[in-house]
Amino acid sequence: MSRKSNDAVISAWVRLMRAQHAVLSHVETALKREDLPPLVWYDVLLEVGRKPERGLRPFEIEQDMLLPQYGLSRLLGRIEQAGYVKREKCTDDGRGHRIFITPAGQAVADRMWPVYRAAVQKALGDRLTARETAQLDGLLGKLSDPPAQ
Repeated sequence: MSRKSNDAVISAWVRLMRAQHAVLSHVETALKREDLPPLVWYDVLLEVGRKPERGLRPFEIEQDMLLPQYGLSRLLGRIEQAGYVKREKCTDDGRGHRIFITPAGQAVADRMWPVYRAAVQKALGDRLTARETAQLDGLLGKLSDPPAQ
């Protein structure tokens, strides 16, 4: 790889990280302005809310969200303390727990989504044409696939 193409790769990486930070900051600010919990809470509530009957084991949430176990334990504790999720012992494993979304948790997630969606639209969607958005989606899709060995 030439030095010039390597410089372009590094520049693209930096811009990708800056863009992610800018959009996430915009979303977090919008949620805070509406006196709503942080974005990561929404992500947990969304994952747990997808399996309302059976709940999720913490390791399943960890895998879906790519969070370290110690960080997830603290996060779940704060969300549980707020009354948005509840823990129940697993019937098939007495040591394990399942996490369930509560009605209050579903209600706050329902309030968060329109704020989240509007903030992403303003920070990203309003700044790109439909063609650019489709292009970006395609490029990021390529980056999301695992690299060839």
